[in-house]
Amino acid sequence: MSGHGEPIPMTSRKGAALKGVAEVPGDKSISHRALILGALSVGETQVTGLLEGQDVLDTAKAMRAFGAEVTRHAAGIWSVNGVGVGGFAEPTNVIDCGNSGTGVRLIMGCMATTAITATFTGDASLNKRPMGRVTDPLALFGARAYGRQGGRLPMTIVGAEFPVPVTYTTPMPSAQVKSAVLLAGLNAPGQTVVIEKEATRDHSERMLAGFGAKITTEVTPEGRVITLTGQPELRAQRVAVPRDPSSAAFPVCAALLAEGSDILVPGVSQNPTRNGLFTTLVEMGADITFENPRTEGGEPVADLRVRYTGDLKGIEVPTERAASMIDEYPVLSVVAACATGTTVMRGVKELRVKESDRIDAMARGLEACGVTIEEDLDTLIVHGLGAAGVPGGATCATHIDHRIAMSFLVLGLASQKPVSVDDGSPIATSFPIFEGLMAGLGAEIARD
Repeated sequence: MSGHGEPIPMTSRKGAALKGVAEVPGDKSISHRALILGALSVGETQVTGLLEGQDVLDTAKAMRAFGAEVTRHAAGIWSVNGVGVGGFAEPTNVIDCGNSGTGVRLIMGCMATTAITATFTGDASLNKRPMGRVTDPLALFGARAYGRQGGRLPMTIVGAEFPVPVTYTTPMPSAQVKSAVLLAGLNAPGQTVVIEKEATRDHSERMLAGFGAKITTEVTPEGRVITLTGQPELRAQRVAVPRDPSSAAFPVCAALLAEGSDILVPGVSQNPTRNGLFTTLVEMGADITFENPRTEGGEPVADLRVRYTGDLKGIEVPTERAASMIDEYPVLSVVAACATGTTVMRGVKELRVKESDRIDAMARGLEACGVTIEEDLDTLIVHGLGAAGVPGGATCATHIDHRIAMSFLVLGLASQKPVSVDDGSPIATSFPIFEGLMAGLGAEIARD
């Protein structure tokens, strides 16, 4: 069973301006899917730019456990020799997904319509997260799930021997739920249909089509209707993973808050279902230019030039934008604390069931740093103190959450007094080069 290692306390403090090039890692969402779809394909899938954070490494181990041959050739360069749709072997041991909600939910989906049994677990954080949002639709295919009270890990999934296709309307905006249902539909006969009222990141749809699945998307009064024809033969592909916008958010926001900063973040995904943060920052007055727009690996990308302005304004973020930036609200709340005026973030209740309750974690940490916060189940309101106006000086709890840790370390680069986090070790799950990259830009972040 996965366990969380020794905590790594860290502290950040205001220092020199950030300068240079921030080459952030490959996109985590696409990295997970490249390994999973490679394992479900026939032939050898070649992947470049794969994120080698712990979440993705755990997915690689899981694909090996289901019978695929997964090989690392060099930094970011991997290959997957797949077993084909319906070809998963029954794993001999428990599948440990560490901290990754994406990993465990997608893997549950892709094995749920094969007549095998697998048991899943994770670290202390993942084992608190709800799995019923995935296991409920998987039961419609004929799969059975046996877990802890509240539908939590550890959990055993018994795959359907005679799966049937389903039509499913997602009850909340969730790319993980949508993707799990589509992956389950691969080994079901006929057409599986997912209806989502609010659009979520569409990497699964793009990549399934790229691997040879017959999949269509139609915008209707009901929402986005995604139709997948089951039992295709997926064909191995070359996948070039673009750089992760969720990881890019941290050096981008740090540069906006550290006086005199001017950085370039190259090759960042500009998928319209993922770029809500950058749109929001520009609306707040951020100096961000999108240079050299192009397409890489089927995804739109651009180089982001980011300069400090010191004149950010609070805004009300449109509720409908939440799905395109759900992982970026923690660091946005830090930017909001350093802006002038009030920033209102609504429609964010999904943050309550991430690696931690991110609304509560950010609210308590920001309050400890001298920022006034309002919150309810679905809303976070930050009353900004302006550039260099946040007192800081607190130690913030990360709750084993990588994005909470990085967000408060960004805050320390702009606050009057240093900001500490009780544990920076979870950062390795998604951004293993965070410390080195930020140090290379001139940020003063150190382990205590």
